[in-house]
Amino acid sequence: MPTLLDFRRRIRSVKNTQQITRAMKFISAAQLRRAQESALAARPYASELARVLRSTMSRIDEPEHPLLAKRPEKNVLAIVLTGERGLAGAFNTNILKKANEFFRQNRDKKTVVVPVGKKGRDSLKRAGFSFAAEYVNVLAKVDFGVAREISALVTELYKKEEIDAVYIIFSEFKTVMTANLVVEKLLPVGAVRDGDGAQEQAGSQVDYIYEQPPEQILDRLLPRYIETQVLRAMLESSAAEHAARMTSMESATKNAGEVIQALTLHMNKVRQAAITKEIIEIVSGASSTA
Repeated sequence: MPTLLDFRRRIRSVKNTQQITRAMKFISAAQLRRAQESALAARPYASELARVLRSTMSRIDEPEHPLLAKRPEKNVLAIVLTGERGLAGAFNTNILKKANEFFRQNRDKKTVVVPVGKKGRDSLKRAGFSFAAEYVNVLAKVDFGVAREISALVTELYKKEEIDAVYIIFSEFKTVMTANLVVEKLLPVGAVRDGDGAQEQAGSQVDYIYEQPPEQILDRLLPRYIETQVLRAMLESSAAEHAARMTSMESATKNAGEVIQALTLHMNKVRQAAITKEIIEIVSGASSTA
């Protein structure tokens, strides 16, 4: 049976753990606020860019561009966005589960992966996937330069016809408690989607006035559209990771408090039993001497 000293050591250990989880919750809350602001700020720009691109494509009878070329999907590239660290609940597990589901659906195709995030990189490497590139420690502070580098890589591979389709798998931020696992098709560019991932309606068209020919504008808009979609996914994934970690650490702090309360109750019972036993021994000794 545990002694009072064992209970005190266990309670002290749980209290130390509780202090760590509480501090991590506050840190994640601060990081979430900044990441959420960045993710929400990127949505209007992505929405307007998608609207301009859709309007431009509608003014060309048969738009021709390497990023619009459709081929049979024999070689597929998947960009998988996961977290950089653990202690985020089921955040990384759910994304990898969604990615594995996508890989099973495309097991008859040759799949190449671009992992973004250390957790996904390590897991996919153990699974034996081949990488076109890997990016770690880039989601703590999302940089447009990294998004541009990733988009340039996949568009170059697509133009060279080394891959036939590009998909991006990430966790889209909804609320602090919920996230939406998304698999979006980046290339070839088909139905243009707005900033929050919803497909835009073809009926609502703005009458823009273009200085350059539509074909020339399309050549500039398509790569920028891919860059914007990659950047938006990175921002959404970063916000979702911080939200998951904050929720997980809040739950861990609460559970630690419940463990401390239960251990304190057991310790008090053991201490009371020891006191009662000593009183009984004293009374018994006094009665025997009398």
